[in-house]
Amino acid sequence: MKILFIHLTGAFGGSSRSLIEAVGAFPDKVDAYFLTPRGTVETFFSKLGKVLAVRGLSQFDNTQYSYYRGFRWLVALREIAYLPATFAAIRQARRQWPDIDLIHVNEFTGLLPMWLAKRQFGVPVVVHVRSVARLDSQAWRTRFVNKVMRDNADVIVAIDETVRQSLPSDLPIEVIHNAFTPQPVGQLDKNVLRAIEKLRPGALRVGFVGNLLKVKGIQDLVEAARIVKQCGGDVEYVIVGDDARSSTSLKARLLHAFGLNQNIKALVEKKIILHGLSDNFHMLGFMRDIALAYRYFDVLCFPSHFNAPGRPVFEAAFSSVPSIVAVTNPTNDTLIDSVTGLAVPPHAPQKLAQAILDCEADREKTKSMGIEAHKLAEQNFSVGRNAAKLFSVFETCLRV
Repeated sequence: MKILFIHLTGAFGGSSRSLIEAVGAFPDKVDAYFLTPRGTVETFFSKLGKVLAVRGLSQFDNTQYSYYRGFRWLVALREIAYLPATFAAIRQARRQWPDIDLIHVNEFTGLLPMWLAKRQFGVPVVVHVRSVARLDSQAWRTRFVNKVMRDNADVIVAIDETVRQSLPSDLPIEVIHNAFTPQPVGQLDKNVLRAIEKLRPGALRVGFVGNLLKVKGIQDLVEAARIVKQCGGDVEYVIVGDDARSSTSLKARLLHAFGLNQNIKALVEKKIILHGLSDNFHMLGFMRDIALAYRYFDVLCFPSHFNAPGRPVFEAAFSSVPSIVAVTNPTNDTLIDSVTGLAVPPHAPQKLAQAILDCEADREKTKSMGIEAHKLAEQNFSVGRNAAKLFSVFETCLRV
């Protein structure tokens, strides 16, 4: 079975990590081919199959968080600029790999690559929906996106019930959770080890994992840390991640001026210094073996603006680490409030701070939530079971 995986962003992150986990667990009879923008994902994809890296792939963003409005319409200019590259990329993929059996698009924002690939290859298309879709069903953009998926996708895979509930019920949807393969604990890099050794004994260790993007809520965490410190909380913050791209370039500064720059490491570091939190924050940068980091956390903080639990939540759960998640209506397949972790509203540093203080005040409950989180992770996020489910979807598409 020859599968073309169309991945839409060049920076390595949660969606690429999830795809790598799944493909790595597929049977040997799967031959993987990857079409992706140039970036850090190339190295990881190349270990699993052949890679065609291009300048960019055009997207149409109608997710709940980042749908186009106000200055965000300027982002659409980038997608228009990528149109020629997208057409060329699909044609080149067709020339290089003419006998593809199935197309997998790794996020539903890839409407144009999906539409083009469907016509160039004439094979079934599976679309992964990893982000919560915009909930306004009457908006013309939402109707447009749903129509394109309805007309072109043979199967749509939602990563959890929260995502599933944001999509129309008449679409052909399967819920298949992401997965994580816990690795044996190895040795830490010397620089990381030195940072870990600075952690105060007895302090609650709050972890953050992800690229330092505005949408990840890292600024909310810094503000919450300021509040926690004012309240006398004994808390340390272990930050695993970095800018996906430079946050100090001229382009980044211009994007920041319009409120569009997502890479904000430089701004975060300034805020940490401004609030006198330098001794509380430990910036570890990017870690390839993420499982090593979780063993140093007491609780994971996931203050994302996406209003949904993300991949780090269940990754941490495999290490019996509970999570504080910015989500208004958690579903029991990913987070059970006050059982496997705590739910707080997105964009609410005060609530986030209170949740951190609650975890610090009741360490036994925090440990208990970690144990329950581990049980939930074993139940829903097994890489073997979930990769088998996705592979079964592929087989069904090819049999129809």
